[in-house]
Amino acid sequence: MRQVASLLAAGWLAGVGAVAAATGAGPVLFDSRFELKHITTQDATVSEQQTASGRALRVVTGHNQPWPGITLRAPGGAWDLTAYAQVAIALRNAGTNEVRVSCRVDNSGADGTKNCVTDSLPLAPGKRGMLKVALKRTSDGRLGGTLFGLRGYPVTPRGPGTVDPKNLTQLLLFVNKPSASHRFEVEEIRATGVYTPPTASVTDAEPFLPFIDTFGQYKHRDWPGKLHSMTELAERRAAEAKELAAQPELPERDQYGGWAAGPKLASTGFFRVEKHQGKWWLVDPDGHLFWSHGIDCVRMLDTTAVEERMAWFENFPGDLTELSGFLSNGYALKGHYAGRSPRTFSFAGANLRRKYGPEWRQEYSEVIHRRLRSWGLNTIANWSDESTRLMRRTPYTDAVSSRRAKNIEGSDGYWGKFPDVFDASFDACVRQDLASRKGKSAGDPWCIGYFSDNEMSWGDDTSLALATLKSPPGQAAKKAFVAELQAKHGDLTKLNAAWGTAHASWNALLQCREAPDKKAARADLAEFYTKAAEQYFRAVRDAIKSMAPNQLYLGCRFAWVNERAALAAGKYCDVVSYNLYQRAVAEFTYPGQDKPLLIGEFHFGALDRGMFHTGLVPVANQAERAQSYREYVLGAARHPQFVGTHWFQWMDEPTTGRVYDEENYQIGFVDIADTPYREMTEASREVARELYRQRLGKVQDR
Repeated sequence: MRQVASLLAAGWLAGVGAVAAATGAGPVLFDSRFELKHITTQDATVSEQQTASGRALRVVTGHNQPWPGITLRAPGGAWDLTAYAQVAIALRNAGTNEVRVSCRVDNSGADGTKNCVTDSLPLAPGKRGMLKVALKRTSDGRLGGTLFGLRGYPVTPRGPGTVDPKNLTQLLLFVNKPSASHRFEVEEIRATGVYTPPTASVTDAEPFLPFIDTFGQYKHRDWPGKLHSMTELAERRAAEAKELAAQPELPERDQYGGWAAGPKLASTGFFRVEKHQGKWWLVDPDGHLFWSHGIDCVRMLDTTAVEERMAWFENFPGDLTELSGFLSNGYALKGHYAGRSPRTFSFAGANLRRKYGPEWRQEYSEVIHRRLRSWGLNTIANWSDESTRLMRRTPYTDAVSSRRAKNIEGSDGYWGKFPDVFDASFDACVRQDLASRKGKSAGDPWCIGYFSDNEMSWGDDTSLALATLKSPPGQAAKKAFVAELQAKHGDLTKLNAAWGTAHASWNALLQCREAPDKKAARADLAEFYTKAAEQYFRAVRDAIKSMAPNQLYLGCRFAWVNERAALAAGKYCDVVSYNLYQRAVAEFTYPGQDKPLLIGEFHFGALDRGMFHTGLVPVANQAERAQSYREYVLGAARHPQFVGTHWFQWMDEPTTGRVYDEENYQIGFVDIADTPYREMTEASREVARELYRQRLGKVQDR
């Protein structure tokens, strides 16, 4: 670190009073009058910069240190931001390459894990954005190990990943392990949002167990919308029926949810993509512009493990004869029950049975379609119930899987190994999966198209090639790679010279399971990576077009991806899909040709309604969740390439975690008792009212 000379006049603004705190308009921590004597740098330079919108702090980072950036220390020693939910940083990428700027907010003694909180924001060249860092001030409480198998727990006093907002000492703005230099500008930093305390704490009751009521809700606190009785359940059903009748659907929509009042294009009887007035659109079967405003996991019922946990549940409903059918055994991929099939229960299913009666499946599906129309949603998206989709009252997406194909043995990933796209089993599995859609989604005008697999392990742009070389000699991909190397290099000595290896024969290379030096072999590794990625998308595309020629290929829902894989998708997919769990996507850039893009998953969650985990993008409360939804979807709608956003998911996950991977996120449009979050449904209606006209407005200058 080195001290930076003072370049700007002093100008820290004083904190605001109670009125500002009540509205969430917090104190400015940094603006153009900031005194640079409070800044230190690491592998970076900082200067005052005059911009079109005023003055800013320009930061130029190097790439010789793992976290180049600046530290802004609080004048007077500390800020007190107790009343506020987050720190918001207004940024602009002043460089020529994309940058992800991170901000860490510290207490004294911060070490990157303890006594600090961190978040980041990607920015394309020339683009602005708002990086928000939540001031998380509570950690997980596990009652000394009594609670287990969850992603989030009832809160307890501070721990790792939290801060004391009363004594914040500094902010760090940095780039994480860059391979190139970056230049970004800081226009303002302020505290924002009204802090909302979590509604679940291990200090709420003594004894704490049981802590889940008969409806699957947290027992020890109350909150708006919490269900208290069977009588209340019936009352809510009747009240919602009246509301849906009064607001059946938005005007100017056709039967598919397309824009009936908008431009009329050619009618083909099926969904397609078309560029209209400089922006990509889906076009519905009637020829109207269609933007896929959708939601995942519609009427899919998560289960939670009850094995080893019966003391957690009060008046356990699985003991009732009419609800015992919601007991089952579910497979766990991760966590406490990993590799096992523990006894499970679906509180979601039990609540629907109690609310809608013995014919709940049909009754609830009817309600779902009415809700979607009323809330301005027009797509039943991935992971959703097939019988509800096939009622053909709301457009939907389907998915095909290669999970039964042979895998590349040397590969790994969060959800599992990568399929061997050179093995005959890959194409056979995809086609077999598609064959099961005959008479269902294949050829159905209501089916927009197919995703393939999900959040695959694409790694970096050499990973699949390296994984292939680490696989057994019988691996089809490895045979293909070695054959390609032999055809390219001819003489093995040339390969050995290029890679720095000493293989005695081509067969010896086939038998070898050690990876070569990545840098020396990079050209060959990257070339094979592209071949494998293109083989994946080409094979799936060909299978879909041969068996469901009127449906779109919607890509593989990238979560972790590199440019080579993204470009391969663009070559063969009708639409390239991403799962983008971030604050905004208005500045998202696709690396290749001009392609239509679709967001397969995003969400925001809060801890103000009895849940223990916010999901992947935390916000302070339900009001902020709704506002974040509006900003995200309308930002995507302004983007010329996006043709839709799909929220993950329909219903909150189980309070005690879904058995598969322990997730217990507050991410639903409805809660575990099927009560809609009014803030979200109103936000969805508002977005839908604006969406088509806003998208058809002036094309954004990108």
